[in-house]
Amino acid sequence: MNRVGPSVWRRFSSVSSESPTFVAKPAPSKARHHVQIPDTSFPHGYRLTGVHCGVKKNPSVLDLTVILSTSSKPASAAACFTRNAFKAAPVLVSQDVLEKSAGRARAIVTNSGCANAVTGKQGLEDAWAMVKATDALLPKKVKSEASEDIHDTFVMSTGVIGQNLPISKILSGISSLVPSSLGSDFAAWERAAKAFMTTDTFPKLRARTFSLGGQTFRMAGMDKGAGMIHPDMGPPTNPGQLHATLLGCILTDAAISPRALQSALTYAVDRSFNSISVDGEMSTNDTIVVLANGAAAGETKEIEEHDPLFPAFREELTSFAAELAQLVVRDGEGATKFVTVSVEGAPTFTDAHRVASKISTSALVKTALYGEDANWGRILAATGSVSLSTPIDPYRVNVTFVPADGSTPLPVLVRGEPELVDEVRAKEILSEEDFEIKVDLGLGSESAQYWTCDFSYEYVRINGDYRS
Repeated sequence: MNRVGPSVWRRFSSVSSESPTFVAKPAPSKARHHVQIPDTSFPHGYRLTGVHCGVKKNPSVLDLTVILSTSSKPASAAACFTRNAFKAAPVLVSQDVLEKSAGRARAIVTNSGCANAVTGKQGLEDAWAMVKATDALLPKKVKSEASEDIHDTFVMSTGVIGQNLPISKILSGISSLVPSSLGSDFAAWERAAKAFMTTDTFPKLRARTFSLGGQTFRMAGMDKGAGMIHPDMGPPTNPGQLHATLLGCILTDAAISPRALQSALTYAVDRSFNSISVDGEMSTNDTIVVLANGAAAGETKEIEEHDPLFPAFREELTSFAAELAQLVVRDGEGATKFVTVSVEGAPTFTDAHRVASKISTSALVKTALYGEDANWGRILAATGSVSLSTPIDPYRVNVTFVPADGSTPLPVLVRGEPELVDEVRAKEILSEEDFEIKVDLGLGSESAQYWTCDFSYEYVRINGDYRS
């Protein structure tokens, strides 16, 4: 089939031969979001790498990540997993690892290029084989620690669903690693992040330092995702929380107990990874893992939930998770916009979150964003379709477009009454890459944010031939 020219799409009409044309905008370059990070910013006690093992055809493309904690004791571990009914084999295996290890682990292994999802018994066997091969890279356990049922490695996979892993290639790739092939500098972290990628256009890697109780700690993380992004993740024992593939890991050298770490991560995920959407599609593989090895804590005891330092750690983790999550939206397949959807004045956080989610996943809203059309009626339609704990009163609702440059916001609806909108000003705001849609429900004091992008022609092209 012949394609219409790369940048001009013609809308045909049976009424007029003067059919208008629409110029398709290219996605802006996203390379600027990949930044050099000083080696001193990375947490102590981790060695890692990314290599090519043969899952992907191109030998120059990395497709296997291995991360090892080198601290003397197993790291505290926490994770949130997809709630999709078709959980991929690595999700099921990692849930089992987390449960049986009582929240302790030493390693993470990830492959890209094949999701190992909906692959039956063979998929589970392959995921366990990756776990055991990575366990073998770790120092031998002392007799009191050893158990056939307890493993030290989380496993993650991303790529095409319904295909079996080339497991012999992956196992060869893991077993070929030696201590000297893993590192702790920026280059090693960068390789690990690159091996996560599928349709991503840049490796998503961040690091920071922070203080707790007068001590300095470090936190670093990587994630991947550009399509099939609308995560709904939670701890494996709590199915009732809020809701390409999103995979990520966060590593810190702070000391925090497994129970406290899981509590902090669950809180953080609801306000970060569970608050992004590219296309409204939940993956079978979504997984976020956190390891805290205490390598910089010395003899300091692990932080517990009742500890005065716990709220500060939780906020640090939440802020960092949000930073990583936003990189996924910025790299949304074909995306030309990065839009913050803020819902305020809600009766509960859950109410605000549900409204923000509905706006962020509306195809009509997202296509209007691409067209830079201030069609705020679509925002209201999405808002009004959500059942809340307190019914919406239309005459309390406000909608405002907020530019990212700090200039004057543009109200389009005030207490249920439409404003006389300056269309030129609206176009100015929506033509920017970053801006905010603010909705005030006027029903309470709770708020939530979502981060989303637009729908473009490029998104359709990418997903129309993804398997080819």
